[in-house]
Amino acid sequence: MLAIPMAVFGLFHFISGPAMAGMVPAAIPGGVLWVYITGLALIAAAGAILLDKMAKLAAVLLAVLLLIFVLVIHLKGAMAGDQASTASLLKDIAIAGGALIFAGTKKS
Repeated sequence: MLAIPMAVFGLFHFISGPAMAGMVPAAIPGGVLWVYITGLALIAAAGAILLDKMAKLAAVLLAVLLLIFVLVIHLKGAMAGDQASTASLLKDIAIAGGALIFAGTKKS
């Protein structure tokens, strides 16, 4: 239940890359390139979790990535009262928590 949505979200990054580029903070150069890199990271994490290859590391790194999204992308809008940003912030925190719980079940 953790890996499939991450794979789909990663795929969305490739399908809608240019449209999502506006979410990359202006202070970070590269725009759409970062959208594609994060899409690849989401797909890689999903694959590692599904195949149980380095799944613990993948889950921890997934949680870190999602928490970076919370801080860099969603927090500003959520603090301004934007409901969509708040929903995305809460979703990413919840998934990051699930990823950390999953990582805690793995031996290595």
